[in-house]
Amino acid sequence: MTVRNLFLLPGDGIGPEAMAEVRKIIAYMNEEKGAGFVVDEGLVGGSAYDAHGAAISEEDMQKALSADAVLFGAVGGPKWDAVPYEVRPEAGLLRLRKDLELFANLRPAICYPALAAASSLKPELVEGLDILIVRELTGGVYFGEPKEIIDLGNGQKRGIDTQVYDTYEIERIAGVAFELARTRKNRVCSMEKRNVMKSGVLWNQVVTETHKAKYADVQLEHMLADAGGMQLVRAPKQFDVIVTDNLFGDMLSDVAAMLTGSLGMLPSASLGAPDAKTGKRKALYEPVHGSAPDIAGKGIANPIAMIASFAMCLRYSFNLVQDADNLETAIANVLDRGIRTGDIMAEGAVQVGTVEMGDAILAEFKTL
Repeated sequence: MTVRNLFLLPGDGIGPEAMAEVRKIIAYMNEEKGAGFVVDEGLVGGSAYDAHGAAISEEDMQKALSADAVLFGAVGGPKWDAVPYEVRPEAGLLRLRKDLELFANLRPAICYPALAAASSLKPELVEGLDILIVRELTGGVYFGEPKEIIDLGNGQKRGIDTQVYDTYEIERIAGVAFELARTRKNRVCSMEKRNVMKSGVLWNQVVTETHKAKYADVQLEHMLADAGGMQLVRAPKQFDVIVTDNLFGDMLSDVAAMLTGSLGMLPSASLGAPDAKTGKRKALYEPVHGSAPDIAGKGIANPIAMIASFAMCLRYSFNLVQDADNLETAIANVLDRGIRTGDIMAEGAVQVGTVEMGDAILAEFKTL
């Protein structure tokens, strides 16, 4: 039997509640489908700080490195606002991304037809929306050097951040985007600011060359990132896969997220490079939403983003494509029946809590 090693890091706030609903699905797949998931669980964020004085322990870091995939909940909360910067809850996620060398962040923006009215845009603009934003995660202005604040004297200071990209970094993120496009509608839009940034000029050149050399079958379009933001709110369904750098990806993926009506609905994946021997990628999957400490422990959190993150895990780490499709369909079918958590509640719908939503999705998954 195939063994699939999963490492769960529920984290803080609503993370453990949402992760519990994924555990039910994993148990069902093991018992009824012989999926072979071997599950371990650790601490990250504030819970890890309370236990170990660090945002993630060395032991749990090693477990994450050896796992086939990591499922991550959420971290942070007011309880840990005063802890030292280097051990703040978010440092656990940043270390996971760094040590696992997760350079490709995948952020789907999916608007389920049943929730089209919840978007801030007109329903006809977003109903059926399915965009995938591929963001470079380990380079660019967030990591470039020098990064500093200089005292110039006379009460003046200068803040410096450096936007840096090397050819290989652009080639590999473009390759991920093109390969994913081949499994979708075969279209990629690359976004940068080549009109004012030299890194944007290089980005445009390398993406173009990578496309010509290996992916000429995929339709490629280039767009300035500011124009891309405008087009996302004007006519979002024109896009299939968007590939962009760390800074613009951070902003554009949040814009795209709000097209769908609720951050509580959206999953994400962060992938590393394929292993030279096995071809497998290190991977971490997490909901886009935060730890929501104001509702933690109340049983009202929306678990859909966490469940959808597990669906991405099935698809990209374990190649269980049919199971991933079925789990995503189960989510859509439950929403079509008018079952809602409080954050996506609508007139005439039935409001349920975290456990009830998880149970409904699992029951629907079992029928598919």
